[in-house]
Amino acid sequence: MSFSADDLGEIKWSLIACLISTSVAVGLINYSASIQHESLQKLKQAQQQLNNARDRLLTAQSDLENMSSYQTEYDALVAQQIIGNEPRLDWLEGLEKLRKQGGLPVFSYNIAPQTSYAPNPPLSAGNFSLSLSPMSVQLDLLHEGQLLSFFEALSQQMPGWFLLDKCALSRAGGTDNGGVMLKADCAGGWFTMKNRNAP
Repeated sequence: MSFSADDLGEIKWSLIACLISTSVAVGLINYSASIQHESLQKLKQAQQQLNNARDRLLTAQSDLENMSSYQTEYDALVAQQIIGNEPRLDWLEGLEKLRKQGGLPVFSYNIAPQTSYAPNPPLSAGNFSLSLSPMSVQLDLLHEGQLLSFFEALSQQMPGWFLLDKCALSRAGGTDNGGVMLKADCAGGWFTMKNRNAP
């Protein structure tokens, strides 16, 4: 079968329709490919956002669990008056109560003004300022066990956190001293923390 120039007139509309259809098909294919590429990009972004949201949710849940456990510890420190303002009056009342209890040594004490505390080695205290109220105490002892009993009672019965730094023991001089065998001169301080954002 052969075609001549006269046959082109017969099929020209069919050729034009075929060319238009082919052009439209190619255009649609290109458009579909660009839409598919754009959709894949949006899907990747959505998956990344979903992953980020999941990570943030897991972090928030972990923080919530940590805050719950830390809140218990924080509340305990507040109840012990380690966090907050210096409870100096409570310390004075507690020491007087210890003085009146039977079985504890006769003692005198002095609590100096509160000062900033810088631990050695340095320690990050976060949003808390650390303070120490130095205290010296002198005790008359019948035996060494009374010294341990005194600091055990101080730790268990009084609010706050007392840090014992040192104790020097010496023999009591003289014979008319009511059975006192030893004298103790001890130094330490009351440790407190305060949230810098608290009023």
